[in-house]
Amino acid sequence: MAAKFKIGVFSEEEKMIASLAKLLDSGVSVHDVYMPYPVHEALHLLKRKSRIPTAAYFYGLFGAIAVLAFLYYAAVISWPIVYGGKPFNSFPSFIVITVVLTILVVTIASLATFSAVSGLFPGSVKPIPDIRATDDKFIIVINIANNGDDKTAEASRIFDSEGAEE
Repeated sequence: MAAKFKIGVFSEEEKMIASLAKLLDSGVSVHDVYMPYPVHEALHLLKRKSRIPTAAYFYGLFGAIAVLAFLYYAAVISWPIVYGGKPFNSFPSFIVITVVLTILVVTIASLATFSAVSGLFPGSVKPIPDIRATDDKFIIVINIANNGDDKTAEASRIFDSEGAEE
């Protein structure tokens, strides 16, 4: 059986935030919120945290260690060329390339992690409850199955009182 949703469409950010706060205060379980641009207050109200910054930190740590290990192996162990009085272990010459490659590793690995977690890959189709969510509307989605009839009626009342367009 397909899930059934109730959506509230808002044209103003303030009305959507007020409606979302009232929904959460009344105990209604909010499935998702769609916005044309990030509204951090909505994410704070939903208490959803991302673990991507933590993953990016570890990608950077392991990327820097891998780059330094590769550079040390290539310049000191595998092919040690001494020119101009350069010592065998010259880490200062590795710093610039290590920083640049660490940024590259963090960027690509974070993008891959975000895409995998979000299910964004070629050929995937993500349903959007209202196509205007990507243009200029703010949308709150409530799963009817997760909320009882009384909570769904409460959500409809809150949508109407807070100025939902639809």
